[in-house]
Order: sequence, then C-alpha cells, then structure tokens
Amino acid sequence: MTLSARSAATKARLQAVALDLFEQRGFDDVTVEQIAAAAGVSHMTFFRLYGSKEAVLLEDPFDPLIAQAVAAQDPALPAVERIAAGLLSALEHLDTADDATVRRRIRIAVGNPRLEAGMAGNTRATQDAIRATGTNDHERRELRIAAAACLGAITIALLEWASEVSPETLADAVAAAIHVVVPARAQP
Repeated sequence: MTLSARSAATKARLQAVALDLFEQRGFDDVTVEQIAAAAGVSHMTFFRLYGSKEAVLLEDPFDPLIAQAVAAQDPALPAVERIAAGLLSALEHLDTADDATVRRRIRIAVGNPRLEAGMAGNTRATQDAIRATGTNDHERRELRIAAAACLGAITIALLEWASEVSPETLADAVAAAIHVVVPARAQP
C-alpha cells in the first residue's frame, strides 16, 4: 500500500511524537490516545497508519526489500554469498537521514521483552522470505541457514550501533556485519 504524501507526513509525525513520548515516559506508559493527541490526530487515524503501538517501533520498510534483493542475485552463487550480495545491494535504499530515528527505535525496543520478541519475529519473517526465494528443498534449507547467519550478525551489529554514539552510519554497521560472515574478498 502506497501512502499519499499527506498520509506519509502524518505517519512520520506520529512516529516522531511517539518516540519522544516513549523516551520521556517509557513505552509501556504511553497510550495510543496520548500519541494521537500529541500529534493532533484521532486514535482512528493512528490505527489507520499503524496497526498497533508496537508497529511504530517494529515496522520496517527495509525488510521486504531484502528478499527481493537476494532473489535478484545470481542463483549459482553459494547461499551465503547470494544473501550477502543481496543485503549489500539493498543498503543502497537506506537513507542516512533515517539513521537517528532507527537508532532511537532500537534503543527504545531493547530491554522490553514484548518489543524484543517483535524484533525477533521480524527477523524470522525476513529469514523466511529469503528462504522462499529458493527453488527446491535443499536450496531453501541452505538459504535459511545462511540467512540466519547473516541476519544474526546484522542484529548484533544493529544493537551495538544503536547503543553507541558513533558517526558510523546504519549502512556501514550492516555492511561491516555482513563482511564478518562473508569477507569482502569472497563477495561477488
């Protein structure tokens, strides 16, 4: 679903307000009604743009691009190299202007069991989407294992990146994690 410019602006405003409130009061002590009121919209508008309060932190438009980027890679490559190449190519879609917001979202989510479970669920969904790009059971198994390795490395890198005050960009942190799993010389 593509949002109109007005809806996208409202969604961004809701997220900015929600992040401020979560940082001030804690995630569990903020209601959807408080977020909507602070953003100057109804709670129904909130739910039209975000399915839940958790979605403000967990919704990631980058995740669907990952499986597409992996599927676009040479199927003759070993699974881990194909995934690494796809992930690196998908990084082109990241906007460094979003880095501060992503960092805030991760910082708020860490330590909240429900949100951490949601993050793990997102990672699993991305892993499953990558797995689905395989054409047979053997290939899907290899893709699942390789995806777990790459996404696990990225998760650790993101958690460290979010906890630090560093000039490193999100894309740099993700690329560095991928290069640990598949060293640059082995990548296509």
